[in-house]
Amino acid sequence: MEYSKLVAVTGLPGLFELINSKTDGAIVRSLEDQSTRFVSSRVHNFSHLESIEVYTVRDNVNLVDVFTAMDKAGQKLPEEKDAAAVKKYFEKVYPDMDFERVYASDMKKMVKWYAVLKAASVEIKLSEIPEEEPVEEAVVAAPVAEEKPAKKTRARKESAENTDEKPKKAPAKKKKAE
Repeated sequence: MEYSKLVAVTGLPGLFELINSKTDGAIVRSLEDQSTRFVSSRVHNFSHLESIEVYTVRDNVNLVDVFTAMDKAGQKLPEEKDAAAVKKYFEKVYPDMDFERVYASDMKKMVKWYAVLKAASVEIKLSEIPEEEPVEEAVVAAPVAEEKPAKKTRARKESAENTDEKPKKAPAKKKKAE
């Protein structure tokens, strides 16, 4: 299972693997009980775990960085229902987190998600986007051919003369009433 295919769905607890997407929703599989279901995009929003960032006192960091720090700390995870214990845990594990802007509910969610990822043996890493080599394009200005007005040919003149049509006059301008 790839970390890049994992999503969080608003209104549903836990994490899900995105199996297939449709125009009106997606088919997802729960990481906890492996149940597969259709989730409507009219009711729920999907957030890829790769796109979630966490506020820090410096620049925002990706959720992967927080999970990696949690993994390196090797400490026992706190009880997710105890907000004070969760905050103390993150103060030790990731002290750069901006605790004024990251809510206790978000920290609880991170602890729960980390436990689910470890239970499902998901390798926590961002998908690598292959870097494209910069292609040098030579800009060559191609000469632009000037368009000349079409010349009236003799055949056109003669066909215009042979018809009995009167030349069209421009519509008369109305005079202003004084």
